[in-house]
Amino acid sequence: MTFSADLGLAYPELILAIGAMVLLVLGAFAPKAGRLVGWGGVLVLAAAAFQAATGPFGRGFAGGMIADDASAFAQVAIFASSAISIPLGQRWFERRGVHNFEFPVLIVLAALGMGMMASAGDLISLYVGVELHSLALYVLAAMHRDNAKASEAGLKYFVLGALSSGLLLYGASLVYGFAGSTLFSDIAVAVKHGANTGVLFGLVFLICGLAFKVSAAPFHMWTPDVYEGAPTPVVGFFAAAPKLAAMVLFARLLAEGFGGAIPQWQQVLVVLGLISVGVGAFAGLAQKNLKRLWAYSSIANVGYAIIGLSAGTAEGVQSMLIFMVLYMVDVTGFFACLAALKRQGRDMETFDDMAGLFKEQPGIALAMTAFSLSALGLPPFSGFWAKLFVFKAALNAGLPVAAALGLVGSVVAAFYYLRLIKVMWFDGATGVTDTPPVEAKTIAIGLALFTFPIVLGALIWIYPAADRAARAFGLA
Repeated sequence: MTFSADLGLAYPELILAIGAMVLLVLGAFAPKAGRLVGWGGVLVLAAAAFQAATGPFGRGFAGGMIADDASAFAQVAIFASSAISIPLGQRWFERRGVHNFEFPVLIVLAALGMGMMASAGDLISLYVGVELHSLALYVLAAMHRDNAKASEAGLKYFVLGALSSGLLLYGASLVYGFAGSTLFSDIAVAVKHGANTGVLFGLVFLICGLAFKVSAAPFHMWTPDVYEGAPTPVVGFFAAAPKLAAMVLFARLLAEGFGGAIPQWQQVLVVLGLISVGVGAFAGLAQKNLKRLWAYSSIANVGYAIIGLSAGTAEGVQSMLIFMVLYMVDVTGFFACLAALKRQGRDMETFDDMAGLFKEQPGIALAMTAFSLSALGLPPFSGFWAKLFVFKAALNAGLPVAAALGLVGSVVAAFYYLRLIKVMWFDGATGVTDTPPVEAKTIAIGLALFTFPIVLGALIWIYPAADRAARAFGLA
């Protein structure tokens, strides 16, 4: 392909990169134009999503970038989630007297890195995409500079993120040394009949590095502390789009680069998924802070997605994609509810804070109930369909034990979701809640309606789109 054709494949990334620079200059020279920068960021993300959905498709930059149905599916979802985070986060910071025009710029830059992750075709573009989005996330975690917990969260995320980057680099160097190339297509040729010991060691390190990015156990040690300390809307962003980007990258690396070694990496993923489900389900039982609770919930839910991916089939990848998109709705909506809630000027983040919420804010209480029931997997909410597809793919791939243990983990986790509902609906209120901001309340209720009944219609589009995306990886 010519250089101009290569650039055509990178139009979504170019839109985000140029848009971020323009917004940064606008914010620097007009510091009071924070809202304008925010809505500009939303428009930039919308334009990038439209471009990703409409193509063109192909392979460019000597195979380092892949634009296909899988990258388009992931980028549309990632950019949409990022766009929702901008008005939610800006209003949250404004209520606390913090006016940072950098917030939407960092969201756009993080989305740029995630877009590169979804379209990575070799180990170099994989690493560049991971680091670009991670650097933006480190800053976002510590965005509330006057808050000691936020600063601590940003530092912990940065230090442990450096560890995962080291694992990725070491794994990539081993794979390159033993396979002779960084391109996924060339690696696939080298492991056509199975991975040798050197490549297998490199693959394990790559899996460990990516497992950190998706907060899969036992690489989850950063998640509860960072979720608790970081600003609430930033946590909602952390828990959604970056995880989808990392899971799509996970799928592309394993399917396109190591498709000939499925029996070898399948065992690793099954164990990784089940440990994540177990840690998320049982450790969540002891939590009193809702942000820490949903940190463990996210660990468990990533475990379900990994179980779907471990099937090693197109159906398994499809189930993972559907699961992650529907999970993004639940977690973004739940943190939108938390971002909307304050009582006498104090953030409401614990079970005790939620006592009697239904009497004070029935709309938000109903939305949180919907997100909790969906995360629990109760039909007919979106979480039920997500888990149904994952367990079905695992059973069809001959992994009944993984499916059964995943179901047990879901039953255990039901305790803390139902506990939250009980506290909101039946306990007595401890005070009067402040008036929630319109943006957060609108986003929360809108996403709650998506969990049911809108999801029933949305699946008519999501299911075939995820199927086309999964088949783009070349799995049977």
